[in-house]
Amino acid sequence: MPAVQCQNCGLTVQVPEGGRRLCGCGTWLSADEIPVVVEAETPEPAERWPRIDSDLAAIERLNDGYRRIRKELAKAVVGQQRVLEELLIAIFARGHCLLVGVPGLAKTLMIRTLADALNLSFSRVQFTPDLMPSDITGTEVLQEDKSTGQRLFKFLHGPLFANVILADEINRTPPKTQAALLEAMQERQVTIAGTRHKLPDPFFVLATQNPIEQEGTYPLPEAQQDRFMFNVFVDYPEEEEEYRIVEMTTSTHQPQLERVLSATDILEMQDIVRKVPVAPYVIRYAMKFTRLTRKDKGEVPEFIKTYVTWGAGPRASQYLVLGAKARAVLHGRYYVSCEDIRAVAPAVLRHRIITNFNAEAEGIKPDDIVRRLADLIPRDPNEEKVAKG
Repeated sequence: MPAVQCQNCGLTVQVPEGGRRLCGCGTWLSADEIPVVVEAETPEPAERWPRIDSDLAAIERLNDGYRRIRKELAKAVVGQQRVLEELLIAIFARGHCLLVGVPGLAKTLMIRTLADALNLSFSRVQFTPDLMPSDITGTEVLQEDKSTGQRLFKFLHGPLFANVILADEINRTPPKTQAALLEAMQERQVTIAGTRHKLPDPFFVLATQNPIEQEGTYPLPEAQQDRFMFNVFVDYPEEEEEYRIVEMTTSTHQPQLERVLSATDILEMQDIVRKVPVAPYVIRYAMKFTRLTRKDKGEVPEFIKTYVTWGAGPRASQYLVLGAKARAVLHGRYYVSCEDIRAVAPAVLRHRIITNFNAEAEGIKPDDIVRRLADLIPRDPNEEKVAKG
């Protein structure tokens, strides 16, 4: 597979022979053609930062980028600090997010603002019961070449061909369309008429779901929810935060955002996160969270046998470690602690732990089970000494 260097941003991308691939900056790259910049699809790339000379410099650079992103997001989004941090952790860990919250909590605004601050192309898909897979992936149409009169099929790209996809109310579309989206999330490509079309890199799907209005919806099966790295719960704002929201949104205030990072910067930072070392005891600590949720496998706590039907799979352990790596780097550390695992555990596990009728009758949520596991699992002795002072 030939490597083609983008003339717009300088990134080298693997392009299949005879095919094309969309670079993160919005340039179509071809192995045998001159790259063509796609206009009006993505803004001009931000000024690239200098190349990384060492791991410590890379961590400082990513931490500085994280602070700048948070500063820009605060111009348009009031509060929701935990939600914003979990979104950024998922992005730098190459994961996808499912945001669950009642209407009016700025879920769409957060995602759109994040795409603007990161200088990424953005597409919003409003999922409806009549939405078909071709409406989001694209379709082939028959066109006539005016110069030769020959008719040829041409592929028209759907809204999935962007860096950040907002899948609004994903549970309102039929399973056929949901499956097409989930396939694109996993494979990072779509297949139309036997031809594979690569999606741009980086590629993130941030889906929203309304938890209170379930009439006429198609809830995602547990196997498809497992494709999302995080299930992010968006809660109501505090009183002072709601006051600021009302004050800001009922005036002429129009925040001006600076574009902090480009697609190339994000790809480099994703590589930094992957290189962060993890001690064996931290990996085993993460595995205990998932293995103790499987009631038919080994010795598990009694409350797991009472309240859990199905536990988390190996993908949960992977995402716990990846999320902990990204969190450590965003906080300026080049090592992963058990505290990082505990911080990302609720978002990773809440949609992977399937509770039974006993839990529903007693009001036990997956977050309660994760909290009890965090209290139960022994922590590293050295970490406890540091915490005690």
